[in-house]
Formats: sequence, structure tokens, C-alpha cells
Amino acid sequence: MRLFVALVPPAVVLDEIAAEINRLRQAAPDLRWSKRDQWHVTLAFLGEVEERRTPGLAERLGRAAHRHEAFELSFSGGGRFTHSILWAGVGGDRDRLRALAGSAAAAARHAGVDLADRPYRPHLTLARSRARGHVDLRPLVASVADFAGTTWTADAIHLIQSRLGANPTYETLNSWSLGAARAGGGTATKTG
Repeated sequence: MRLFVALVPPAVVLDEIAAEINRLRQAAPDLRWSKRDQWHVTLAFLGEVEERRTPGLAERLGRAAHRHEAFELSFSGGGRFTHSILWAGVGGDRDRLRALAGSAAAAARHAGVDLADRPYRPHLTLARSRARGHVDLRPLVASVADFAGTTWTADAIHLIQSRLGANPTYETLNSWSLGAARAGGGTATKTG
């Protein structure tokens, strides 16, 4: 199973991202623009995980979620990774976001998931290049520089399975509210 742990913004924030993408798409129709049902802020990319590890992973992710209170985030600005990925930046309480991401990664490692050791860079992927090689994303990065979205509350984490292919799909397997008081005493909400 190909898994990741993420925050999912509320609908009103996704509406803003959709409007921004519609504006940008006209300037770069050749990019592969991400779909609304795939918009998220990754906390930890787990990669391929053996199904037998998922119960322990779920238990540890639930505990990690309960140790963190909800906090405020927003999308602002943007950037690029190499010449292939355009992204929206994440603003707000980035220290709490990094702490939550660290807890999600630690939970996965303690559950026996082998994670790549790479720096955490919170973002929301807007588009990817269809072409191999150099694509000049700088004009688009400049175009999103002034983007400032509505503040939203990050109040739950989600364990999501991705299925690759011509039309990749995401399925939320479990969700946990942040903070023990809202978490219903440690139970997970299975949504898939």
C-alpha cells in the first residue's frame, strides 16, 4: 500500500485554490494541474507500507494526533521544486506544523515503516510538468507570489492511500482529531 499522512484543508480554502489554479492554468495549459480531490498538505510520505503494519501505524498516528492541539494555517505565495513542480506555500503556525509532521514521521518509524530522511517542506502541489527536462516555472512562481488565502484550522490528520496510474486516486483510510479532548478517547474515524 502506498501511504502518506496529511492535513486536508476545508472546502472554502479549496475553493480559493481552485480559483488560483484556474487563473494560472490559462498562462500554462501544458502543465498537469492537480485535482481538487488530491489537494492536501503532506505531513509524512510513507511510500510502500506492508498491510500488516497498518494497525500499529494507525494506533501510533492516533496517539501522535492526540498530543497536538489544533492550530491555524493558510496558503500564501508559492515556489517550485526543480523545473517540474509548482506549489503553494503554507503560512501560519509553521512551528506547530513542523512538530506535527515530526510526530507523524516518528509514529511511522516506530510502527516499522522505513521513511526516507529528507527535510520537511510544507506545500500544496498545484501543477507538475508533463515534459521531461527543463520547464521555466519562474513566471508562474512570480504570479503566485502575492497569493494569500484564508486562515483555516488544522484540526485532524489523515492516513491516505494513493493509487498510481493514468488517473491517480487517493482514499482516506483513517482520520484522527488533533487534541485528546476532541479525539473521542483515542478512537480513529475510518472513512474508507
